[in-house]
Amino acid sequence: MTIILEADHLTKIYGSERAVNEVTFALGEGTSTALIGPNGAGKTTTLSMLGGLLEPTTGTISLNGEKRADVRKHIGFLPQYPQFFSWLTALEFTEMAAKLSGMDARSAKLEAQKTLEFVGLGDALRKKTGTFSGGMKQRLGLAQAIVHKPKLLLLDEPVSALDPVGRREIMNLLKSLQQDMTILYSTHILNDAEEMTDQLLFLRKGQLVEQGSIGDVRAKYDQPRYRVEFGRAEDAIIYSERAPWNVQVEGACGTIHLAQGFPTMADVLKSLAESGLDVRKAERQTANLEEIFMKVAGQA
Repeated sequence: MTIILEADHLTKIYGSERAVNEVTFALGEGTSTALIGPNGAGKTTTLSMLGGLLEPTTGTISLNGEKRADVRKHIGFLPQYPQFFSWLTALEFTEMAAKLSGMDARSAKLEAQKTLEFVGLGDALRKKTGTFSGGMKQRLGLAQAIVHKPKLLLLDEPVSALDPVGRREIMNLLKSLQQDMTILYSTHILNDAEEMTDQLLFLRKGQLVEQGSIGDVRAKYDQPRYRVEFGRAEDAIIYSERAPWNVQVEGACGTIHLAQGFPTMADVLKSLAESGLDVRKAERQTANLEEIFMKVAGQA
């Protein structure tokens, strides 16, 4: 896999505080990576340094093997709270962003129109941005970030302020962009990260505490378990008292954690059949990303 971005010991210090501390990672071309962490973990600071909005205190950033001198034209950036000139139309604003990336006037206008159509603002080309709703502003922010066809797209909480319908629409747009560019985005919405991410980067107190594919991270932190649903809460309690393994009871459900591969599902089903209790459902479960996040963040 071709490496498109490398961050090497990236550090940002404000006074006595290390907002980002010795962060090192690489992004492969055409991948989508989620930057995850609690509030104050350093996600926005990291993205701002990668996008050229902040200078690192120490550490280096390279894009396609080049130390960042003039690589901003290869980067698209959508901040968490994009700001616009309210007197400009969507087309004028997106044209301006295209020209700032180095496009000539004719190409900028053409690409701005095509990009606004792509993000679903084709009917609002000549509407002033000051009249836009929150969802329209998020689409416009995405348009200015991709109008110059960047190699790397940086997104800071791109869907956190949207309603479920708007979030779904933006997520679908981002999925369609994955074929053409590398995407790095911060998010608190872990279901979205599971849906469209190749790699996870976990930040905690400015430090990169875990990274890898979802499969690798899940394999490391997962605690496979069986969940049994009984007809009555009393049945769950009775089973927990009789079972040859520990059963955690919550209401009418019992949870059995695997210990070095034991018990197997066959073991559990046999014991349930022999119990004579009212069993409604038994299934094997794995940790979801939220549970993994809590463990990595040191909160579980």
